[in-house]
Amino acid sequence: MSTTTPRAWLPVAAVSCTLVFWASAFVAIRHLGHDFSPGALSLGRLVVGSLCLGVVALGRGVPRPSKGDWVSLVAIGILWFGVYNVALNEGERRVDAGTAAMLIQVSPVLIALLAAVFLGERFTVHLGVGLALAFSGVAVIALSTSPGGDRDVLGVALCLLSAAVYSVSLILQKPLVGRLAAVHVTWLACTIGAIVCLPFAGQLVSEAADAPAASIWWLVYLGVFPTAIAFTTYAYALRHMTAGNLGVTTYLVPPITIVMGVVFLSEAPPTMAYAGGALALVGVAVARRKPRSASKKVAAAPEAAMLKR
Repeated sequence: MSTTTPRAWLPVAAVSCTLVFWASAFVAIRHLGHDFSPGALSLGRLVVGSLCLGVVALGRGVPRPSKGDWVSLVAIGILWFGVYNVALNEGERRVDAGTAAMLIQVSPVLIALLAAVFLGERFTVHLGVGLALAFSGVAVIALSTSPGGDRDVLGVALCLLSAAVYSVSLILQKPLVGRLAAVHVTWLACTIGAIVCLPFAGQLVSEAADAPAASIWWLVYLGVFPTAIAFTTYAYALRHMTAGNLGVTTYLVPPITIVMGVVFLSEAPPTMAYAGGALALVGVAVARRKPRSASKKVAAAPEAAMLKR
């Protein structure tokens, strides 16, 4: 693959596409929760995404990952495309799209913690304070009252599980996109995720037969735009930008999702959840602060992440 430096606006454009499409995914998942179970929705989305990505990926040649690359690809496929989707789909049956988006934003803090534990990065005071603030915000969100009057701690826990597996996957993906084409990484991981979700094939066939045509098209949208296109543009941006710079953009996802939720679903997070979301984001910002002496090393540290959805 060519190592030519891209035009400055290309990574920014890629990030913008990812932001909008991943934000829309939270809304689409919430909407489709009435017609598809979590596993069936995951399988349908991943099959569509894998087929679309396969056409583009194979057009650029057959990928040749090393044995070590395959280990990371399988882990990403299982965690990010399999576990993440099923857990988020179930979580969004219990909490609104905006709340789910805010909960996923704790992932940059988790990534910083993982980097400290497994990559030898220093556990700073900023990281400790940030962790405390971020999870205090999560606690506030968990205790907030949903529009229907219920507190669903399980829904919050499932969204946090999605954030955790996403954080692990980002650390695994960062070196991969330096060796392989972004579209190849995304296609292989998406295909592995679809294989993992094959046990839900019977549910998908049955539920698709009963679902209205509009819901089928929403499922196709999830596979094409937030999956095939957005994951590829994200991987491309991750190749040409530092993870830290990408992390800043994650703050835009919850507001976009909340606006879309109000417009398309006529729902918004409970009032108390906004306070919790703000507290969590402050925690993320504090945790991401680096000592001045380490500022030149930020580009090499996988310390923050983009949102999927």
